Amino acid sequence: MNLQGLADWLLTTDPAQRGRLAQSGRAMVVMGAAVAAVHYFVAIGIATVPSVRAWTVVSLAGLAVAFLMIRTGWSRRWADPSLTVAQMLYAITMAAWAYAMLGPARGAVFPIVMVIFMFGLFAAKPRQMAWASLYAVVVFGLAMAFMAWSLPRVYPPLVELGHFIMVATMLPAASMLAARISLMRQRMRAQRVELKQALARIEELATCDTLTGLINRRHLLEVLERELQRSVRSGQAFCIAVLDLDGFRDVNRRHGIATGDQVLRVFAQEAQSVVRIVDRVGRFGGGTFVLLLCDTRGPLGRLAVERLRERVMAMQVPSASGEPVRVTVSAGMTEHHAGESIDQALSRARDALREAKAQGRNRLVVH
Repeated sequence: MNLQGLADWLLTTDPAQRGRLAQSGRAMVVMGAAVAAVHYFVAIGIATVPSVRAWTVVSLAGLAVAFLMIRTGWSRRWADPSLTVAQMLYAITMAAWAYAMLGPARGAVFPIVMVIFMFGLFAAKPRQMAWASLYAVVVFGLAMAFMAWSLPRVYPPLVELGHFIMVATMLPAASMLAARISLMRQRMRAQRVELKQALARIEELATCDTLTGLINRRHLLEVLERELQRSVRSGQAFCIAVLDLDGFRDVNRRHGIATGDQVLRVFAQEAQSVVRIVDRVGRFGGGTFVLLLCDTRGPLGRLAVERLRERVMAMQVPSASGEPVRVTVSAGMTEHHAGESIDQALSRARDALREAKAQGRNRLVVH
């Protein structure tokens, strides 16, 4: 098994789960470094071997259990599946125990506590950090008080009072810093959401016709090209129909542009209600539209366009004068031929549309 395979097995391939496990793994590494430092003090005769051995087993076993809970998915039962706060509280408890063991070297524990809080800065919420700092102050305060009472020569009460004041000052400060960082994260998330929405809006404006909600000419041509490539791979035919609202200019002239716009919107709604989900309708400009019928041969395509033409004949669009506006649609349709380009297929569909107009409008001509 290569290193990548081992990492995937250990950390999984789920991005969210992988991040949680990586964070837990880093906490274990830090704890391992702390264990090594404590054993150094054993080697120089400051700490006793039995107590350090027990502390080592409990410290590493606790974080290993947390790692396994995350790895197996058990931690997903809780609101914090990364167990950040739980691991912090456990590590703080172990740090307080180490403080009680190390005697003259107990000051080495304070940097470890700050590292523990640094892990929480970027994951825990401000309220969680506040509770964690309060817990640390209480636990260390109890450890200092007990050691000052039981071993005053090693843990002088006045020195322990100074240590407690330091802990009671710097840990809440870390909590305040966590609140500040949390606020910055919230602002960054809000900015990312706004940016995502802006990009979506830009994409919508670039691909959609704002009046009808249909895809615009540029995007429609891209869709047609993709359908051509898909057709080449699958061997499935498709049809293209060019539709034009008959007398649309007269509607604008007689009833006004607002009514003409409403006619376009109603036509777009009718077109989208008739075609299948896989088919696409786009506005080519003015009162001209293009219909793409995917995986469709000529006879079935003809039926779909005729059905739309009949729906348009039944349309009644209210106007400012109160007189309902009726329109019809002429259409030219073609089935794409193997080997031809989209421009060639569109050209044949336009030729068919011109014939439909010449034959009296409100009809479909197929080439």
